[in-house]
Amino acid sequence: LALMCVYTSVIHLPLAEATLLQYTHPIFTVLFALLALGENVSRNTLICIALSLIGLLVVIQPDTFFGESKAALHPTYTALGLLGAAGSGAAYVIVRKLAPIEDSSVIILYFPLVCLPAAILLGWDTFVIPVGIDWLILLGVGVFTQLGQWGLTKGLALHNAGAVVAFSYIQVPIAGLLGVLLFSETPSITTAIGGALIILGALLNSKR
Repeated sequence: LALMCVYTSVIHLPLAEATLLQYTHPIFTVLFALLALGENVSRNTLICIALSLIGLLVVIQPDTFFGESKAALHPTYTALGLLGAAGSGAAYVIVRKLAPIEDSSVIILYFPLVCLPAAILLGWDTFVIPVGIDWLILLGVGVFTQLGQWGLTKGLALHNAGAVVAFSYIQVPIAGLLGVLLFSETPSITTAIGGALIILGALLNSKR
């Protein structure tokens, strides 16, 4: 459900704003973990989230935050974006609850077990057969997604959900670094500053 909300918001909202909405999921994770699991939220984790959100704003510079807005965001798709972030946060808290008592492979298995039939049912009319190198790219997406899911599940088994999920912001500077290495992209000064703020937040979050 969260993924459907996120993809819908990405299609109908400017990419920067949709990305920012999705990256509020650590805030929802901290809130749900506090309510459902009684987890304490450390000051370092709160600082990490704050620094990371500021860093993210600096990196993506959405029109509604920097300069004059081109157009007001559609309230329905904005709400769906936030609902997607909230759904992600709820999923992470459920994984945190399950992780100490279920093997990580079982938890990971149920994600495609639900998503694949739902995707086939809802998207069959617009399905496109991959061609040539598309198969290799999709295989790479699948392999790295499974590795990421395994790492996240193991992390949630070992530590508080809010603190673990706050590290997800680090993928923003990692994506920038991969852009430099794989696509010869030159990051802007704002990307470098935003990435530095996110890394600083992650370092503070890991102090405990």
